Amino acid sequence: MNTKEKDLQYIMHTYGRYDVALKSGKGATAFDEDGKRYIDVSSGIGVNSLGYCDEGWIKAVTAQAGTIQHMSNYFYSRQASDLAEKLCTLTGLSKVCFGNSGAEANECAVKTARKYSFDKYGADRNEIVTLKNSFHGRTVTTLSATGQDVFHNFFFPFTGGFAYAEPNSLDSLRATVTDKTCAVLIEVVQGEGGVNILDKSYVKALAEFCAERDILVIVDEVQTGVGRTGKLFAYEHYDIKPDLITAAKGLGGGLPIGVCICGEKAEGVMTPSTHGSTFGANPVVCAGANYVLDTVSDPAFLKGVEEKGAYLEQKLRAIHQVKSVRRLGLMVGIEIDGDAHDIAVKCVQNGLLIITAKDVLRMLPPLTITTEEIDEATEILKSTLEEC
Repeated sequence: MNTKEKDLQYIMHTYGRYDVALKSGKGATAFDEDGKRYIDVSSGIGVNSLGYCDEGWIKAVTAQAGTIQHMSNYFYSRQASDLAEKLCTLTGLSKVCFGNSGAEANECAVKTARKYSFDKYGADRNEIVTLKNSFHGRTVTTLSATGQDVFHNFFFPFTGGFAYAEPNSLDSLRATVTDKTCAVLIEVVQGEGGVNILDKSYVKALAEFCAERDILVIVDEVQTGVGRTGKLFAYEHYDIKPDLITAAKGLGGGLPIGVCICGEKAEGVMTPSTHGSTFGANPVVCAGANYVLDTVSDPAFLKGVEEKGAYLEQKLRAIHQVKSVRRLGLMVGIEIDGDAHDIAVKCVQNGLLIITAKDVLRMLPPLTITTEEIDEATEILKSTLEEC
């Protein structure tokens, strides 16, 4: 059997796959098992932040794999403590908890916020407000946190204690918050929701509203973080300082990681046995993440992300069939006429690996993508749209 046949026979059908079996890649270029070449502007849904097989990343990961590949969290790990120090220093926050995914990071943030309020106000102050059209993960609890009705099915009973406000509406937030609210959880760019960028004035007002009531502000940076928007974290565009930040995807550069970073308010909330993860803080994963963070936190690198994002937007807006472009850094949503999924399938057939978010085409290219690769990607998109 070939790869596709084995997949269909032995793997649960939880993904609607494109008809491609990838074999190798370098930078923003990938090859399938038949040798066909693709430009990848999806980067594993924002995971391959430095592209395929970055040489420095490979060196960091393989060196650690040849030293010690895993240890229990009962012992100290230099790779993990180095990464935690960098994350705290770069954000100005205080403590880090390691996991393996964005959903795990958000679970940790939910638990931290609820315990903060439990310790200070008692058991009844436990509700968390999220925004409609948000996405926070696929565990039962993070599905509950996700503000989309389509995800609230099949897996009953869902975790309680979540309420949903309209994005960009302070009136809706005020109406949704109650005396039981302990935190507000937001994405400043709703990636899975269609690359919807929140208004700066709204986010600042939300943060001020919460601070006045001792309601923790959690910013989900799973997709927006680690340089994706031209800042190390997207909340920096909004002149706020969250109480908790979650990150994952691009931080590992291709290996599974999730982090929950908390500020001074919550730094002592989680104590031994209140949370944990067998593979969290894995030294090989942290070695890769240390290399990624050292690379993307360079101001010159972040400036380049914004410059390439602006160049990509310019190229996209020049395509007649593109109705609008939503962009922050190299996080891009493209509104087009026609069915986004059908067009994405045709793009893949034409050599462009692209994804969707609701009714828009979505680009999350490697942060290292070159202008030549951007030119090739936009030319494939243009010719594909002309075919449709």
